[in-house]
Amino acid sequence: MHTDKTIRILSIPYSAFVAVIFGIMILAFPVGAYLVFDSDVGNNINFQYPLDSFNFFVAGIGFKLPISFQLGDAFIIAWSAYAVLFSISFLGPRGSLTRTLTGVMSEGWRELKENGLVNAITWLSILILLSVMIDFVQQSFGVKIEPPQFQNGLIQFFQITASPLTEEIGFRVFLIGIPLFLIFSYRSSWKLFFKSLWRPAAYLHITDYKKTMAIIITVGVFFGAAHIISGTPWSPGKITQATIAGIIIGWVYVRYGLAPAILIHWGTNYFIYSYLFFISTLSQTSITSEISNPFSDTLEQLLLVTGAIAIAIKILHYIKAKREQLQPPTET
Repeated sequence: MHTDKTIRILSIPYSAFVAVIFGIMILAFPVGAYLVFDSDVGNNINFQYPLDSFNFFVAGIGFKLPISFQLGDAFIIAWSAYAVLFSISFLGPRGSLTRTLTGVMSEGWRELKENGLVNAITWLSILILLSVMIDFVQQSFGVKIEPPQFQNGLIQFFQITASPLTEEIGFRVFLIGIPLFLIFSYRSSWKLFFKSLWRPAAYLHITDYKKTMAIIITVGVFFGAAHIISGTPWSPGKITQATIAGIIIGWVYVRYGLAPAILIHWGTNYFIYSYLFFISTLSQTSITSEISNPFSDTLEQLLLVTGAIAIAIKILHYIKAKREQLQPPTET
């Protein structure tokens, strides 16, 4: 009973913080559109900038698709895809975000499983918390995480925007979704195939979770290594942080589906950097100098607190489940 009471108490601030993060996420959509189409973040380059190829990654191997397009057109396609995934996740799969948060506050954490966007925000917060902890530990040993260098802010923001879509398809769908279908599908069907790629746990009989976790962890390691060996590489210190991110996103993909997994990656890229670039354009300073400012610091603290509460509730639920297993059955 004490555990249930603690979970219920923690669920109230948790729901409030998730609601605030949700509101900031919505505002990120027009902020990003402004950066691409109305700001001078690209200086002499604007949304009409022509590109002759599109980068696609599978297991860290980069492929250049020979497609000619304007940067603004590709941005709108990616922006629209995120808006659709955001709306789908807000509405379901079994309850809207508002209904889920209301249920969490009144019924406790067990209602969380109903909404994709709530789960995306929860695991994004946990990911940010773990990333900060990893960075702190690595820096204590003199290992710094240095981002890749870009000569133009607009090109950088566009790549940040597009990468969650291409990387989640290349890593999660190709390297986790398809293998899980081949292992756990109970019948051959194109309809089942595409449904299982969308939400693996909902449409596949996944009975061997050790094998599933082995796939998730292996792909997570590939994902971490890809950040320092392909495309525009980060410094070697990024591999640990990116590997943990890959494992978390892989688990979310299997458990909750592709939409929440993409939105977590969107959260670490577009969501956060749209505000950083926006503040940078207002203050006429470089993006690196705006990584630490009052707004970004407040947003980071909000995510850290939400992640800490989420982890605490998950631990309490685990303890509760273990206690219930140890209790003798009631005689009738």
